[in-house]
Amino acid sequence: MPNPRAVATRERDSRDPDPRNPRVPVARDPDDIDAMPLRHPWRWVIAVLLLLAFAGVAVSLWQNDNVNHPTIQEFIFDRRILDGVVLTLVLTVVSMVVSTVLAVLLAVMRLSNNPVMNALSWLYVWAFRGTPLLIQIVFWGYLGLLYAQITLGIPFTDFSLFSVDTNTLIPAFVAGLLALTLNQAAYSAEIVRAGMLSVDEGQYEAAYSVGMSPTFTLFKVVLPQAMRVIIPPMGNETISMLKNTSLLSVIAVLEVYTVATQISSQNLRQVELLVVVSCWYLFLTSVLSIPQYYLERHYGRGNARTLPPTPLGRVWAVLRPTPRPTRADAP
Repeated sequence: MPNPRAVATRERDSRDPDPRNPRVPVARDPDDIDAMPLRHPWRWVIAVLLLLAFAGVAVSLWQNDNVNHPTIQEFIFDRRILDGVVLTLVLTVVSMVVSTVLAVLLAVMRLSNNPVMNALSWLYVWAFRGTPLLIQIVFWGYLGLLYAQITLGIPFTDFSLFSVDTNTLIPAFVAGLLALTLNQAAYSAEIVRAGMLSVDEGQYEAAYSVGMSPTFTLFKVVLPQAMRVIIPPMGNETISMLKNTSLLSVIAVLEVYTVATQISSQNLRQVELLVVVSCWYLFLTSVLSIPQYYLERHYGRGNARTLPPTPLGRVWAVLRPTPRPTRADAP
Protein backbone atom coordinates (compact mmCIF):
# COMPACT_ATOMS: atom_id res chain seq x y z
CA MET A 1 0.00 0.00 0.00
CA PRO A 2 1.55 3.36 -1.01
CA ASN A 3 2.36 5.88 1.61
CA PRO A 4 -0.32 8.68 1.49
CA ARG A 5 2.25 11.25 2.50
CA ALA A 6 4.52 10.25 -0.38
CA VAL A 7 1.60 10.38 -2.82
CA ALA A 8 0.66 13.91 -1.62
CA THR A 9 4.26 15.00 -2.06
CA ARG A 10 4.38 13.66 -5.61
CA GLU A 11 1.13 15.42 -6.47
CA ARG A 12 2.40 18.71 -5.04
CA ASP A 13 5.69 18.41 -6.90
CA SER A 14 3.92 17.63 -10.16
CA ARG A 15 1.79 20.75 -9.94
CA ASP A 16 4.17 23.38 -8.50
CA PRO A 17 7.50 24.58 -9.90
CA ASP A 18 10.67 23.45 -8.24
CA PRO A 19 11.36 26.09 -5.53
CA ARG A 20 15.10 25.44 -5.75
CA ASN A 21 15.28 26.17 -9.48
CA PRO A 22 12.18 27.83 -10.98
CA ARG A 23 13.63 27.74 -14.48
CA VAL A 24 13.47 23.96 -14.68
CA PRO A 25 10.28 22.83 -16.48
CA VAL A 26 8.05 20.78 -14.22
CA ALA A 27 5.40 18.35 -15.36
CA ARG A 28 1.88 19.45 -14.44
CA ASP A 29 -1.58 18.02 -14.56
CA PRO A 30 -3.16 18.59 -18.00
CA ASP A 31 -6.45 19.45 -16.27
CA ASP A 32 -4.96 22.57 -14.64
CA ILE A 33 -6.71 25.83 -15.53
CA ASP A 34 -4.61 28.59 -17.06
CA ALA A 35 -5.78 31.88 -15.52
CA MET A 36 -5.23 34.67 -18.01
CA PRO A 37 -5.10 38.27 -16.71
CA LEU A 38 -7.70 40.70 -18.02
CA ARG A 39 -6.52 43.14 -20.65
CA HIS A 40 -7.03 46.86 -20.15
CA PRO A 41 -6.40 48.54 -23.51
CA TRP A 42 -7.98 51.85 -22.44
CA ARG A 43 -5.32 52.29 -19.79
CA TRP A 44 -2.67 52.34 -22.48
CA VAL A 45 -4.75 54.71 -24.62
CA ILE A 46 -5.13 57.16 -21.73
CA ALA A 47 -1.43 56.85 -20.86
CA VAL A 48 -0.44 57.65 -24.45
CA LEU A 49 -2.78 60.66 -24.55
CA LEU A 50 -1.36 61.99 -21.28
CA LEU A 51 2.21 61.58 -22.55
CA LEU A 52 1.35 63.39 -25.77
CA ALA A 53 -0.28 66.24 -23.85
CA PHE A 54 2.73 66.55 -21.54
CA ALA A 55 5.13 66.48 -24.47
CA GLY A 56 3.08 69.12 -26.29
CA VAL A 57 3.14 71.50 -23.32
CA ALA A 58 6.88 70.95 -22.79
CA VAL A 59 7.71 71.56 -26.46
CA SER A 60 5.46 74.64 -26.55
CA LEU A 61 7.24 76.15 -23.56
CA TRP A 62 10.70 75.29 -24.86
CA GLN A 63 10.08 76.66 -28.37
CA ASN A 64 8.35 79.82 -27.17
CA ASP A 65 9.93 82.82 -28.87
CA ASN A 66 9.38 84.95 -25.77
CA VAL A 67 11.81 82.85 -23.72
CA ASN A 68 15.50 83.67 -24.04
CA HIS A 69 17.31 80.37 -23.51
CA PRO A 70 20.85 81.83 -23.39
CA THR A 71 19.76 83.87 -20.35
CA ILE A 72 18.63 80.71 -18.58
CA GLN A 73 21.94 79.00 -19.35
CA GLU A 74 23.83 82.08 -18.18
CA PHE A 75 22.20 82.35 -14.75
CA ILE A 76 21.38 78.74 -13.87
CA PHE A 77 24.84 78.36 -12.28
CA ASP A 78 25.53 82.01 -11.56
CA ARG A 79 27.46 82.58 -8.33
CA ARG A 80 24.74 84.79 -6.87
CA ILE A 81 22.08 82.17 -7.61
CA LEU A 82 24.22 79.43 -6.05
CA ASP A 83 24.73 81.53 -2.90
CA GLY A 84 20.97 81.98 -2.72
CA VAL A 85 20.44 78.23 -3.08
CA VAL A 86 22.86 77.55 -0.20
CA LEU A 87 21.10 80.09 2.02
CA THR A 88 17.73 78.56 1.13
CA LEU A 89 18.97 75.13 2.20
CA VAL A 90 20.40 76.52 5.45
CA LEU A 91 17.12 78.22 6.28
CA THR A 92 15.16 75.04 5.51
CA VAL A 93 17.36 72.66 7.49
CA VAL A 94 17.80 74.87 10.56
CA SER A 95 14.12 75.80 10.68
CA MET A 96 12.96 72.19 10.40
CA VAL A 97 15.41 70.88 13.02
CA VAL A 98 14.61 73.54 15.60
CA SER A 99 10.88 73.48 14.90
CA THR A 100 10.81 69.68 15.27
CA VAL A 101 12.39 69.94 18.73
CA LEU A 102 9.84 72.59 19.68
CA ALA A 103 7.06 70.45 18.21
CA VAL A 104 7.92 67.48 20.41
CA LEU A 105 7.93 69.75 23.45
CA LEU A 106 4.59 71.32 22.48
CA ALA A 107 3.02 67.91 21.78
CA VAL A 108 4.11 66.59 25.18
CA MET A 109 2.72 69.71 26.83
CA ARG A 110 -0.55 69.32 24.94
CA LEU A 111 -0.91 65.71 26.14
CA SER A 112 0.11 66.58 29.69
CA ASN A 113 -2.33 66.43 32.59
CA ASN A 114 -1.06 69.80 33.76
CA PRO A 115 -3.79 72.29 32.76
CA VAL A 116 -1.37 75.23 32.52
CA MET A 117 1.02 73.44 30.16
CA ASN A 118 -1.89 72.10 28.14
CA ALA A 119 -3.43 75.57 27.80
CA LEU A 120 -0.14 77.25 26.86
CA SER A 121 0.54 74.65 24.17
CA TRP A 122 -2.96 75.06 22.75
CA LEU A 123 -2.62 78.86 22.80
CA TYR A 124 0.70 78.72 20.95
CA VAL A 125 -0.69 76.47 18.21
CA TRP A 126 -3.84 78.58 17.96
CA ALA A 127 -1.91 81.84 17.57
CA PHE A 128 0.72 80.71 15.05
CA ARG A 129 -1.63 78.61 12.94
CA GLY A 130 -4.30 81.30 12.97
CA THR A 131 -2.18 84.07 11.45
CA PRO A 132 -0.61 84.05 7.96
CA LEU A 133 3.08 83.26 7.71
CA LEU A 134 3.66 86.40 5.65
CA ILE A 135 2.34 88.58 8.48
CA GLN A 136 4.59 86.81 10.98
CA ILE A 137 7.62 87.38 8.74
CA VAL A 138 6.85 91.09 8.44
CA PHE A 139 6.23 91.30 12.20
CA TRP A 140 9.64 89.84 13.06
CA GLY A 141 11.31 91.88 10.35
CA TYR A 142 9.94 95.12 11.77
CA LEU A 143 10.15 94.19 15.45
CA GLY A 144 12.39 97.22 15.98
CA LEU A 145 9.38 99.47 15.40
CA LEU A 146 7.70 97.88 18.43
CA TYR A 147 10.75 97.46 20.67
CA ALA A 148 13.67 99.75 19.94
CA GLN A 149 15.77 98.06 22.63
CA ILE A 150 15.72 94.50 23.97
CA THR A 151 16.59 94.51 27.67
CA LEU A 152 17.28 91.60 29.99
CA GLY A 153 16.70 92.29 33.67
CA ILE A 154 14.27 91.96 36.55
CA PRO A 155 10.67 92.63 35.49
CA PHE A 156 8.85 95.67 36.92
CA THR A 157 12.14 97.22 38.08
CA ASP A 158 14.79 99.45 36.52
CA PHE A 159 17.54 96.84 36.98
CA SER A 160 18.88 95.39 33.71
CA LEU A 161 21.79 93.11 32.89
CA PHE A 162 22.22 94.31 29.32
CA SER A 163 20.38 96.19 26.63
CA VAL A 164 20.92 95.94 22.87
CA ASP A 165 19.41 97.49 19.79
CA THR A 166 16.67 95.28 18.34
CA ASN A 167 17.76 95.63 14.72
CA THR A 168 21.32 94.70 15.71
CA LEU A 169 20.23 91.61 17.65
CA ILE A 170 17.62 90.49 15.11
CA PRO A 171 18.79 91.24 11.56
CA ALA A 172 16.80 90.15 8.51
CA PHE A 173 18.22 86.62 8.43
CA VAL A 174 17.46 85.97 12.12
CA ALA A 175 14.00 87.50 11.78
CA GLY A 176 13.19 85.21 8.84
CA LEU A 177 14.56 82.20 10.69
CA LEU A 178 12.46 82.99 13.76
CA ALA A 179 9.31 83.43 11.69
CA LEU A 180 9.74 80.17 9.78
CA THR A 181 10.73 78.17 12.87
CA LEU A 182 8.00 79.36 15.21
CA ASN A 183 5.30 79.04 12.55
CA GLN A 184 6.40 75.54 11.55
CA ALA A 185 6.57 74.40 15.18
CA ALA A 186 2.81 74.95 15.52
CA TYR A 187 2.03 72.70 12.53
CA SER A 188 4.63 70.09 13.42
CA ALA A 189 3.31 69.91 16.99
CA GLU A 190 -0.04 68.65 15.74
CA ILE A 191 1.69 66.08 13.53
CA VAL A 192 3.78 64.80 16.45
CA ARG A 193 0.73 64.74 18.71
CA ALA A 194 -1.19 62.67 16.15
CA GLY A 195 1.72 60.24 15.92
CA MET A 196 1.89 59.86 19.69
CA LEU A 197 -1.86 59.27 19.90
CA SER A 198 -1.53 56.49 17.31
CA VAL A 199 0.58 54.44 19.76
CA ASP A 200 -1.53 52.06 21.82
CA GLU A 201 -1.86 52.92 25.50
CA GLY A 202 -0.71 49.42 26.36
CA GLN A 203 2.79 50.44 25.26
CA TYR A 204 2.87 53.05 28.02
CA GLU A 205 1.59 50.58 30.59
CA ALA A 206 4.11 47.94 29.56
CA ALA A 207 6.97 50.43 29.76
CA TYR A 208 5.93 51.71 33.17
CA SER A 209 5.46 48.17 34.46
CA VAL A 210 9.15 47.38 33.87
CA GLY A 211 10.27 50.54 35.61
CA MET A 212 10.87 52.90 32.67
CA SER A 213 10.64 56.60 33.38
CA PRO A 214 8.21 58.78 31.36
CA THR A 215 11.08 60.46 29.50
CA PHE A 216 12.73 57.13 28.65
CA THR A 217 9.37 55.75 27.55
CA LEU A 218 8.78 58.76 25.31
CA PHE A 219 12.10 58.56 23.44
CA LYS A 220 12.63 54.80 23.41
CA VAL A 221 9.11 53.37 23.13
CA VAL A 222 6.55 55.93 21.96
CA LEU A 223 8.37 58.12 19.43
CA PRO A 224 10.02 55.23 17.52
CA GLN A 225 6.58 53.68 16.97
CA ALA A 226 5.00 57.05 16.17
CA MET A 227 7.60 57.83 13.50
CA ARG A 228 5.72 55.69 10.97
CA VAL A 229 2.84 58.17 11.23
CA ILE A 230 4.99 61.29 11.68
CA ILE A 231 7.49 60.93 8.82
CA PRO A 232 5.18 61.28 5.75
CA PRO A 233 3.51 64.57 6.78
CA MET A 234 6.79 65.91 8.16
CA GLY A 235 8.39 65.23 4.79
CA ASN A 236 5.66 67.29 3.16
CA GLU A 237 6.22 70.07 5.69
CA THR A 238 9.94 70.07 4.88
CA ILE A 239 9.21 70.57 1.19
CA SER A 240 6.71 73.30 2.05
CA MET A 241 9.33 74.95 4.22
CA LEU A 242 11.75 74.94 1.30
CA LYS A 243 9.25 76.85 -0.81
CA ASN A 244 8.10 79.13 2.02
CA THR A 245 11.61 80.58 2.25
CA SER A 246 10.70 82.59 -0.87
CA LEU A 247 8.39 84.69 1.34
CA LEU A 248 11.47 86.11 3.07
CA SER A 249 11.93 88.36 0.06
CA VAL A 250 9.64 90.88 1.80
CA ILE A 251 12.35 91.52 4.41
CA ALA A 252 15.24 91.28 1.91
CA VAL A 253 16.73 87.94 2.99
CA LEU A 254 18.99 86.94 0.10
CA GLU A 255 17.58 83.47 -0.57
CA VAL A 256 17.36 82.21 -4.14
CA TYR A 257 14.07 83.90 -5.08
CA THR A 258 15.17 87.26 -3.71
CA VAL A 259 18.45 87.05 -5.63
CA ALA A 260 16.62 86.12 -8.84
CA THR A 261 14.24 89.07 -8.35
CA GLN A 262 17.16 91.47 -7.94
CA ILE A 263 18.84 90.15 -11.10
CA SER A 264 15.62 90.31 -13.14
CA SER A 265 15.05 93.90 -12.05
CA GLN A 266 18.37 94.76 -13.70
CA ASN A 267 18.16 92.81 -16.98
CA LEU A 268 14.33 92.76 -17.27
CA ARG A 269 14.32 88.97 -17.84
CA GLN A 270 11.67 88.06 -15.29
CA VAL A 271 10.41 84.89 -17.01
CA GLU A 272 13.89 83.47 -17.57
CA LEU A 273 14.91 84.05 -13.95
CA LEU A 274 11.68 82.45 -12.77
CA VAL A 275 12.54 79.40 -14.85
CA VAL A 276 15.99 79.31 -13.22
CA VAL A 277 14.46 79.51 -9.73
CA SER A 278 11.86 76.85 -10.57
CA CYS A 279 14.57 74.46 -11.79
CA TRP A 280 16.47 74.86 -8.53
CA TYR A 281 13.33 74.38 -6.41
CA LEU A 282 12.47 71.22 -8.35
CA PHE A 283 16.00 69.90 -7.90
CA LEU A 284 16.07 70.62 -4.16
CA THR A 285 12.62 69.11 -3.69
CA SER A 286 13.76 65.93 -5.44
CA VAL A 287 16.85 65.75 -3.24
CA LEU A 288 14.82 66.20 -0.05
CA SER A 289 12.39 63.47 -1.14
CA ILE A 290 15.15 60.84 -1.07
CA PRO A 291 15.79 60.79 2.72
CA GLN A 292 12.02 60.96 3.30
CA TYR A 293 11.52 57.81 1.23
CA TYR A 294 14.19 55.83 3.07
CA LEU A 295 13.03 57.06 6.49
CA GLU A 296 9.50 55.89 5.70
CA ARG A 297 10.94 52.56 4.58
CA HIS A 298 13.05 52.26 7.74
CA TYR A 299 10.26 52.98 10.21
CA GLY A 300 7.73 50.93 8.24
CA ARG A 301 9.66 47.68 8.66
CA GLY A 302 7.53 46.43 11.53
CA ASN A 303 4.26 47.22 9.76
CA ALA A 304 4.71 45.11 6.61
CA ARG A 305 6.04 41.59 6.18
CA THR A 306 7.74 42.44 2.91
CA LEU A 307 8.94 45.94 2.10
CA PRO A 308 8.24 47.32 -1.37
CA PRO A 309 11.24 47.50 -3.70
CA THR A 310 13.28 50.66 -3.83
CA PRO A 311 13.25 52.82 -7.00
CA LEU A 312 16.59 51.33 -8.02
CA GLY A 313 15.14 47.88 -7.36
CA ARG A 314 12.20 48.64 -9.63
CA VAL A 315 14.52 49.81 -12.40
CA TRP A 316 16.65 46.69 -12.01
CA ALA A 317 13.51 44.51 -12.11
CA VAL A 318 12.53 46.11 -15.42
CA LEU A 319 16.01 45.67 -16.89
CA ARG A 320 16.49 42.13 -15.55
CA PRO A 321 13.04 40.57 -15.12
CA THR A 322 12.83 37.27 -13.28
CA PRO A 323 11.83 34.53 -15.75
CA ARG A 324 8.57 32.80 -14.97
CA PRO A 325 8.55 29.01 -14.64
CA THR A 326 7.64 27.33 -17.91
CA ARG A 327 5.08 24.58 -18.24
CA ALA A 328 6.10 21.32 -19.80
CA ASP A 329 3.82 18.74 -21.27
CA ALA A 330 2.66 16.12 -18.82
CA PRO A 331 4.42 12.77 -19.26
